Amino acid sequence: RAGMERLIQGYEPYPALVVDALYDVHAANRGVLMLLDGIPGHLLEPPLNAMRLTLHPEGLAPRIVNLPEWRGHLLAQMERQIALRRSEPLRRLYEEVAAYPVPDGAPGDGAPEDPVAYFALPMRIEHEGRVLSFTSSIATFNTPMDVTVAELAIETLLPADPATVKYLHSLSS
Repeated sequence: RAGMERLIQGYEPYPALVVDALYDVHAANRGVLMLLDGIPGHLLEPPLNAMRLTLHPEGLAPRIVNLPEWRGHLLAQMERQIALRRSEPLRRLYEEVAAYPVPDGAPGDGAPEDPVAYFALPMRIEHEGRVLSFTSSIATFNTPMDVTVAELAIETLLPADPATVKYLHSLSS
């Protein structure tokens, strides 16, 4: 656990977290905590679940500028995991989060204001009056020394534009 904590702290000021096969959060760095500022307490009670936090209408969903695209991306990711693992708990989680209503006043088409040639779908999220843009990267352990680590993944949210880099670094100085 200490090794994973050090690993995700190394990504700061960029958000990084450790999740299991059901997207339960086992560790998160300060970058993630910054994004969760203002989320209602009932969504932050253990066990934290990354999919619930992201897609719940009281969670991050109202802040995600390109919610329709990002939601579709996450649900498709879960569908692939269900097909591979045949996990009933994961299927139940999928059914729960897929049934969440899109929050009132959710952004429209999610088109970027300034078109950028992205190589992956960015998550564009409002934070304190500005839009931050992140590309998600997920790392797993192919040869874990501990069998419990085999179910864990590290997700990092790396800046997808220079403005996000500049803003995050300004917060950490």
